[in-house]
Order: sequence, then C-alpha cells, then structure tokens
Amino acid sequence: MNDVSFASLLTPEGRALLDEVRGTEPAQELAVATRLRRTHPAELVSAALGQARLRQRAAAKFGAEDAERMFFTPNGVEQSTRTTVATHRAERLRALGVRSVADLCSGIGGDAIALARAGIRVLAVDRDPAAAAAARANADALGLSGLIEVREADVTEVDTAPYDAVFVDPARRGGRAGGRIFDPEAYSPPLSWAVGAALKAPLAALKIAPGIPHETVPAEAEAEWISDGGDVKEAVLWFGTEPGLVRATLLPGPRVLRGRGLPDPAVRPVGRYLYEPDGAVIRAHLVAEAADELDGGLLDETIAYITADSLRPTPYATAYEITDRLPFNVKKLKALLREREVGVLTVKKRGSAVEPEELRRKVRPQGPHAATVFLTRVAGAPTMLLGHPAPA
Repeated sequence: MNDVSFASLLTPEGRALLDEVRGTEPAQELAVATRLRRTHPAELVSAALGQARLRQRAAAKFGAEDAERMFFTPNGVEQSTRTTVATHRAERLRALGVRSVADLCSGIGGDAIALARAGIRVLAVDRDPAAAAAARANADALGLSGLIEVREADVTEVDTAPYDAVFVDPARRGGRAGGRIFDPEAYSPPLSWAVGAALKAPLAALKIAPGIPHETVPAEAEAEWISDGGDVKEAVLWFGTEPGLVRATLLPGPRVLRGRGLPDPAVRPVGRYLYEPDGAVIRAHLVAEAADELDGGLLDETIAYITADSLRPTPYATAYEITDRLPFNVKKLKALLREREVGVLTVKKRGSAVEPEELRRKVRPQGPHAATVFLTRVAGAPTMLLGHPAPA
C-alpha cells in the first residue's frame, strides 16, 4: 500500500468504500472488485479490499469492533501487540505513576492506543511513513488523538527526557524472507541501543522475543514473560522496577508467578497427577516455583513436566490424571487404546522426537472415549503416560 492509496482511504469516498467492502470473503473479491471498478478508481478499490483483508486478520488481536475502525499495514498486523497484552502493560505503567510515555518503534499504534486508554499521554515514533500514517489515523478513528502525538522520525534521534517512561518495541523481522530475527543485536534498533535508552529514563519497558536467552537479560532489568490464554506472546524487560526479578504473567487475570531463586525440583516417581506448566512459566524458568506450590517433582531432570500425588488448583499449570504408564512402544499403546475404546487422542510431547500426527496414524484410535498421551522421558527412559484432564 503506497502513501497515495492509503491517503485516499481517509477521504469520504475511501471511507464509504471501506464500509461497502466490509466482510468481503476471499472468494468474493474478484466479483466485488470488478463491480466497484465501474464507479471507483481501480487503485482505490484495490486499497479498500486490501484494508478489509487486514482488518479481518487484525480482529484476533484488536477485537472486531476496534479492527473495523482501524487502519493497518501488513507488517503492522503481524508485529502489533495483542490488545490484552498491551492493556496489561499499560495498566502496570499507570499503576507505577506514569503519565507520559515515549513509544519508540510504535508501528501502527497498538501499544499507544492501550496507553492512551489508560489515561497516559503518548509520543508515538516510527520511521516508516506508512506505519506512522496508520498510527495517526488510528488515534483519530478511536478518539484518542488528544492523547497520542505521532511523529515520523528515527527513534535514535528523539529526546525522551520530557517523558515519565520509555517503551521500545524493536522490529524483530527482516532479512531476505522477512523471517523472525533471533539475535537481539540484529533487532532494529539493536537491543543494546534500546537498553541504553531505557537506562536513561526513570522507567522503561522493552518488548522482546520470548525466546531471548536468560543470560542476555541485563542485570538492571526485571524480566517478565507473558502468556495469553496459554500461548506465550512476548517477554518484557522492565527498568526502574525490581532489578533481577523474574516473573511469569498469565492472562487473562493477570496471574503472576514471581521467581524466588529456587533450585531445580528433584526427580521423583510418576505420581497420580501430571502438571503441564504454562509456557510463560517454562520460558521464565520458574518450573521450580510452580512445583513448590504443588508439592511436586520432575519426571526427568531435563523435562518441564511436574508430577505429584495430590490434585491442587493452580493457574500456572494444567493438571492431568495419569491412568497408565508404559515404555515407548507403539504396538502396546495401540492395544491399550483399543481396549479403552479411545477414539479421540490428544498427543503431547516433551523430550520425544515422535510427531503427534505420525503417532495418530500408527495407532488409528477408534471408539467413543477420549484420552491424552504424553510422549516424554521418565528418569531418562522414553515413556508413554496415558491420562485425561483432571477435574477443575
């Protein structure tokens, strides 16, 4: 989408066209485009249909009501923070007394919107003209232009001193194929620059990939891993809060598990229950803290499955009742599933090279019952554990 076509979407004709193509299904696009090009410029029709597709994709992150009013770029949809996560971060900044934020690498304005809705004044900065234009249009569309100032500029040249806090969301996609970047120094801007900017501010938050190695987390930072509905979404480095703290935050909630520096749990025999920790708990290296709450141990010293004899409610792990344990053997599993009349088989694995779909094809489950099989290791031995979700 070029600047001209995007600007045309903001005109009365463009906005009317966006309303007309709302909800267009992919199979309908050719017929709709052919019809509309009889009365509208072809470039405007293409821009409107492209924006309609982006809005449909964005609904999962922003909610349908907001997405239908907002403007997106392809990269903006892909890289924007999910609203639930952005709202959590904005509420935490508000609770810390922040009233103004310099939002660097702001993209199409997803975080700026959450900050403004928390009553925080925002300077949203991005060097991409399309992203900045979309952020400006979004602030206006959602009635937040009084709190959001959008500036098209290089973030390294912005004076953040007048603001209570800095938020940086470096670009983590690039290269020839536009794939994910895993080296923090290959972020744009590099993580080292972002850390330097954070250390100059009274408070700061840096959004990073959840797979960042723990050893690269600066000593001055608090590290938070966030999941939403069980899916790990991001990690955040906080400056000016509690240096050295590690936390896992589970949304909705939030439910927060704080690190206490516990040693790794002991390996113990398979108990009646298996607990699968939330991904944020695993990424934050807080399996020991979760196991301590459950009075549990590990199935294997290298596997993040917790086992215990009692069922305890916890938001930090999903509990399963284990009914059978057998060495890894597909034929034996197939016979057991046939005996139990299991037709719906959920396959989970950790520490196993077997692919779930491959296993399902081999055992061909049939019957009215459901079960979960864990492909894992128990004290180093390849093992299958059969069970089902424990009652809540």
